[in-house]
Amino acid sequence: MGCDGCNDSFARRKVIPVTTLNIAKKALWLHDEGLQQLLHCLSENGEEARVVGGAVRNQLLGYPVNDIDIATTCVPDEIIKRVSEKGFKAVPTGYEHGTITVVVNGHSYEVTALRADIEPDGRRAKVIFGRDWKTDAKRRDFTINAIYADANGKIYDDVNGLADIESETLRFIGTAEERIREDYLRILRFFRLYAWVGKGRPDAEAIKACARLKDGLLQLSAERVWSEVKKMLSAPDPTRALLWMRQAAILGIILPETEKWGIDAFRPLIETERVMRLPPDPLLRLFSIVPRDEVRLKKMAERLRFSKLEKTRLMDFARISPIKYNSSDIEIKKLVYHHGKQAVLDELTLALSNARAHALSNDNALVEASHYTRLRKLAEHYEVPVFPLTGKDLLPLGITEGPAIGHKLKALEKRWVESGFLLDRKALLDLATA
Repeated sequence: MGCDGCNDSFARRKVIPVTTLNIAKKALWLHDEGLQQLLHCLSENGEEARVVGGAVRNQLLGYPVNDIDIATTCVPDEIIKRVSEKGFKAVPTGYEHGTITVVVNGHSYEVTALRADIEPDGRRAKVIFGRDWKTDAKRRDFTINAIYADANGKIYDDVNGLADIESETLRFIGTAEERIREDYLRILRFFRLYAWVGKGRPDAEAIKACARLKDGLLQLSAERVWSEVKKMLSAPDPTRALLWMRQAAILGIILPETEKWGIDAFRPLIETERVMRLPPDPLLRLFSIVPRDEVRLKKMAERLRFSKLEKTRLMDFARISPIKYNSSDIEIKKLVYHHGKQAVLDELTLALSNARAHALSNDNALVEASHYTRLRKLAEHYEVPVFPLTGKDLLPLGITEGPAIGHKLKALEKRWVESGFLLDRKALLDLATA
């Protein structure tokens, strides 16, 4: 999870009861011809293959299924041999750890040999391949991720995962501390999955273990940390997960920027997204809980290895000034022109959520929220105009090429913006010669 595309049906999902021992009737994805061919070719001549992890978990929880992982008794070389003979593409994406990505009819499946992890160092582990399904299940992270289904839909559960599915409990397999020491990223995976599927208070043993071992997060690569945080922030409502992360002193390790700023603005933003029917936006949600400090946010983007697009959006957010609720339409249009539509929408959405947070106890805030709603719709649908002049238009006027043209264009563009984008090409050329 992400939850593999759960947002659209989050409210409509229905958890399957633990008495369900076969998912074939409702799991339409299981009947895909390519998937069935792959499972059967890995199950011939005494071998066996089963779907495992997120696909089975999501099916049982009532979420959509997108990514499908497969476990098999075949070792990596045998996986490659068998799928290649069937004409499927095999990519050794994680060969040393037993994982081969298999492409069938344009769909990718991660196929992993049954294994046991040995000599873990908190980030990775050496592995030995085997044929015991229970051993493979016990080396996984959470009970709800260690449920298998064969090609016929029959369920296999060696870790009591079905009971945890029904109660929507997120629980480590075996001892939480032992599982975390194998890979400290599991701390963040715990809160990420809790944000998506957790119900009620989180497992007490898990929270205590995460808090005790939180310093292990410092060993992880920035890319892995940001990937997990972003997936958590994409959940329909990760508020409780964030609160428990703060309670366990984990939030301050991965996002120290939130320590003095707090996360009080987070819940109003979630509610605003719901009312405005906006999709969960992990970046905007992050903006709501960090200070608008360009220097600190630049360091945060570098530390977490933001993508170029993510960093650009973050810096645009840091640089744009707060927008007043009584701003005129033309002021909003000018802001969109100068800062880009996304930055203005981000600022207006946060301003709207802040106003909504105070609307119940403050009539003025209710008025502000109404104005911000209108301004946001204006910015969302505004088509940014194109400046009607280029340098070539100035050459016939005797303006020499080089810096002079650039300075003149900049001055004319400023006049054009100040006019509310009303000056046309002829009027601008007349100004150029004045």
